[in-house]
Amino acid sequence: MQSRSPLYLLERFDPGVVHLDRELRVVAMNSLARRLLPVEDKQPFEKMVLSFHPERSVAKVKFLLDQAECPVSNPPPMTMIINIPERVLLIKVTKLGDLRGDTAGYTLIFYDITELVSGEAPAISTEPTLKPQAKRQLNKIPTVSQNRIVLVDVEAVTYIRSEGHYTWVSTALGSSFCNLNIGDLADRLDGASFFRIHRSYLANLDFAEQILRDDGKVSLKLRGETTALPVARTSVAKLLEQLGIGEADALKADLRN
Repeated sequence: MQSRSPLYLLERFDPGVVHLDRELRVVAMNSLARRLLPVEDKQPFEKMVLSFHPERSVAKVKFLLDQAECPVSNPPPMTMIINIPERVLLIKVTKLGDLRGDTAGYTLIFYDITELVSGEAPAISTEPTLKPQAKRQLNKIPTVSQNRIVLVDVEAVTYIRSEGHYTWVSTALGSSFCNLNIGDLADRLDGASFFRIHRSYLANLDFAEQILRDDGKVSLKLRGETTALPVARTSVAKLLEQLGIGEADALKADLRN
């Protein structure tokens, strides 16, 4: 649909731009960046860029900046969620060189892709300060494939596996790398379908097929997946309730033993 295509978004909105010096201090930003980013309270100018990002986003921003220093790499765009206001941003970092080729600074360029992944139009306001909004629910998950952003339909996702600050999103077609962490995704996916069965796994219960117990350990088999996923002991009872069998106390006891 034209109104949801990446080309439409790029044609409709200007990018946000933030300029950093070689010590990663914020030097300047364009008007869009000032509107979208929570800069009024933080007053980031002349401060380290990492100092005004949410704690859970610091590692990602640092990774971006580190990758920009590599002369042979072409790092893919990164997606991040910032909390005030709730938006999904597609971010690219590039290094700036002086006449001698030495690093003179960095430029962060970003697009607000909230409209593409949540189905809600991003509110571009002329007000200097925006109030926090409710967490936006995603209907598409932005993943990275060969330096491209691929939007995966949420209903096609069988499960999500955590890997540090990032995740792997599994569908019938395979797994895709996602720059969002499992906590961000758990907060923004439909809780009626997606359940955090383990600290490292978020399962789509629409694909639930079997609950298995082996040597006291519980796992969940999803339709279309060859390997069952581990279920944390503390999540067993709630998983059963989520599946509508919470009243089966005997089954709960059996799975726990």
